[in-house]
Formats: sequence, C-alpha cells, structure tokens
Amino acid sequence: MSTQMPPAHPFDDDKLREECGVFGVVGVTDASNFVALGLHALQHRGQEAGGIVTHDPETGFNQQRRMGLVRDNFTSASMMERLPGSIGIGHVRYSTAGSKGQTAMRDVQPFFGEFAMGGAAIAHNGNITNAMSLRRELIERGSIFQSSSDSECIIHLMARSMGRNIPDRMEEALRKVEGAFSIVAMTRTKLIGCRDPLGVRPLVLGKIGDGWALASETCALDIIGAEFIREIKPGEMVVVTDKGVESHFPFRPNRSRFCIFEHVYFSRPDSILGGRSVYETRENIGRELAKEAPVDADLVCPVPDSGTPAAIGYSLESGIPYAMGIIRNQYMGRTFIEPTESIRNMGVRLKLNVNRALIKGKRVILVDDSVVRGTTSRKIKEMILDAGAAEVHFRIASPPTAWPCFYGVDTPQREKLLAATMSEEEMCKHLGVDSLKFISLDGLYRAVGEAGGRDAKAPAYCDACFSGEYPVAPSDMIEQGFEAKTAAE
Repeated sequence: MSTQMPPAHPFDDDKLREECGVFGVVGVTDASNFVALGLHALQHRGQEAGGIVTHDPETGFNQQRRMGLVRDNFTSASMMERLPGSIGIGHVRYSTAGSKGQTAMRDVQPFFGEFAMGGAAIAHNGNITNAMSLRRELIERGSIFQSSSDSECIIHLMARSMGRNIPDRMEEALRKVEGAFSIVAMTRTKLIGCRDPLGVRPLVLGKIGDGWALASETCALDIIGAEFIREIKPGEMVVVTDKGVESHFPFRPNRSRFCIFEHVYFSRPDSILGGRSVYETRENIGRELAKEAPVDADLVCPVPDSGTPAAIGYSLESGIPYAMGIIRNQYMGRTFIEPTESIRNMGVRLKLNVNRALIKGKRVILVDDSVVRGTTSRKIKEMILDAGAAEVHFRIASPPTAWPCFYGVDTPQREKLLAATMSEEEMCKHLGVDSLKFISLDGLYRAVGEAGGRDAKAPAYCDACFSGEYPVAPSDMIEQGFEAKTAAE
C-alpha cells in the first residue's frame, strides 16, 4: 500500500477500518441488481468506492466503477441497464492507496483482464504481503500496471500462467501470493471463490433459486433472500456454474487463523461467523469483560454503535443497568461539509451527543470495541464529564491494539497506536478516566468459543494486532524496515 488518504471525519480516524467486501452471483436474471444489494449489505466493510462487473452474451463484459456509496451510484435504472447479464461480481472498498479523484479511480475494483481463453474479473478482500516484490518482478518482465493496488498483481500473474483455463491460472497465480485473500472472480460462465490457506478473511456460499452467490458475510446473502449453504474453507477454491459447485484445494493444508477482530468489530452483528452469531459473540465478550474487570457504577453505556452488544453483555453479567447515554446522529455521513474551523473542532460532537438527563450525577461505564489512537476516547470522556457524570470508567471489548495489521485492515503505524507506547495505567492517565480495562486475550478467546482461552503454541485465530505474532511474515513491510516482535517481547 502507498500513501494513506486523510480521514474523512475525526470520529472515523480512531477506528480500525476493514478495507473491502466482495460479492458475486451466477445463474440469476439481472445479476447486477443482486450484486448491488449484496454490496449495500457489505457497505460497512468499505465506503470510499465500489464497482460491479457483469457478463451478457450479447454485450460481453460490462463494468462500472464509482467513488462513493453503493446507494449513491448503483440504484438508478439507467445505471443497472449498463450492467446486463446473469453473472456478476462486485466490490466495496476503503481506499488507503493513492489520492482522491482520478488517481484513486484506478484502484477501484473489480479488476478486469482479457486472456487467451477469454476475459476474467477479480475482486479481492485482504492484503498481499509480498506485493511489492511481486510487482517489481512483474514490471521487470514487462508487465504494465494500471493501478497502485496490490490486488492487480493477481491479474498479471494469471496472464503469465500457462494454465489451460481461468481457474487453473488463478490457482497458479495464488500459489505465488503471500498474505490474506478472500477472492470472488468471474469468467463468462463461471463464478469463482477462493480463500487463502489460513482463511484470514471470511467468504461464504449461498443458494438463490437456481443460482448461487458468494459473499464476504452472511448478511449479504440475507438481503437477496439467498440460503446460506456454508463457509468456503481455508485454502479452498470453488468454481460455480449452472451445473453446480466444484471444490478444489490447491494449497498446502494449513491450520486456520481466521481474523479474531472480525468477531469484535468488522463484521455486521447480524452475520454468522464459524457457525456463531456475531451479535451473541459480542455479547459474550461483554460478559467476559464484566467478569474480568468489574467496577461499582450506576450505568453501562455503549459507545455507539459498535460497543452496543458488548455493553448489553456487560450489563447482563454485572447487573448494572444498561442505558443509551450517548446518541449517534444516524444522518451524519462521511460527506458532511465542514466549512469552518469552529465546526471542524467540534469533532465527535457532529456524530455523537450525550443524553444529559441520564448521565448527570451518575458513575458511568463506557463500553467500546477498541482503543486505537485514543483521540476519540478522550473526546467522548470530555463530553460525558461535561454532561455532569460523577465518574467515567472505560471498558474495552478487545485487548490493547499494539501492532499494525498487514492482512487487509487500515492500521496506523505502530508508534501511533496508544497501546504500543503506553501501559494500561499510562493509557488511563492519558485518557483522563477513573479507570480503564481491556478484555484479556484469553478472555476474548473464551468469548468466541475457545473454552480454554488462547493456546499460545497453536492459537486458533489471527490475533497479530494484539499479540504481535504474525501467521504470515509481512515481508514487504520488513523490507521497508518494520521490526516484527522478538521472542523477548
């Protein structure tokens, strides 16, 4: 990834952001409409840009890519008429590479390429950790890149493959790729889905009438009325046609390391991950947090909206009443115009407001999903105190985020992560709260169903952002000077 774009709003600046979501259908009339609905359900995974590619026997491949939200770009009849066909894929993206405008448009997926045996489009969720070295090698051999995206490497690797068909070429290309990838791709007649050997990012299969769907999350199947069939397994490639689903395992078998932060924050609470309700898991996290970090208080309040299920769990376990002490303005979008310095300085107040009647004179427990830079946490604490709270206690539904993610999440550099430079006690003083406690890594594992906590020798999830233990070495970043965790740490 290259230069990061500046955050659209100060509230969003202090959250980890999933970089994309993927969706595809085959065997349905007006596939583009289903894709647009699926992408709308996955909008939480990326709000900067989106794209759809379809194929129709008469018009061939059709593609439309736009900056902005799905609802603003892929809802008009005139737009969808440009995307005919019974097969299609789509992508929503949070862009971290390039700059806004025409430069950023080059990076909007899906990417499309023409091969000897026909065209193919590909949409990728994740991050290729050896993309820089692959890119250098491909350019030296004559490849001409059209974007700054790591995902484009896959198209060029496929072009150089001698495989007899598109799925074979994709298999060969992905064997050279390191990192995390959940991919949805298409040819004229085939829908293809693939997960990396560790299964870091989610991908699910659904059935709709005589057709099929692939999606990052089950909530995208729900919106189109598709039946959830199963998750694509780590290291599995499925090739879906009107004849059914073929399954292949092109990679060396490996132990699954699914991203544990999908359970904490990234995925929608109405999705199912690993057979578990995301909402119920987050409620369990709150219960574990209440056991580990009790405090005498009057109210449990979520930092909306991501802290809500955990706050409910904390309240249920502790017996302390739950209350909506902070209200979020649901109509404060990312495109809000901030015309003056005084408005910009309002920061989180543009999105959040304290319910003063509830808060005044109370000892308040604020439950949030994470603390990244700590900037938003400090502002929320100030708002609560300004409203007359007697005490403010933070309870965080994830362990301290002390390490950057290199598998498809926008994370600040390590020195900008509060937990990388401060102890829990120091963070408490820095935020100016009466107490601060994070759920332990063992507690988080128990909440997601690992009764014995985290197995240090064989963890069931990727938890690198908390532990610093990267299941795939971030080779490009190490080459640039990133210092991975040592045994002493």
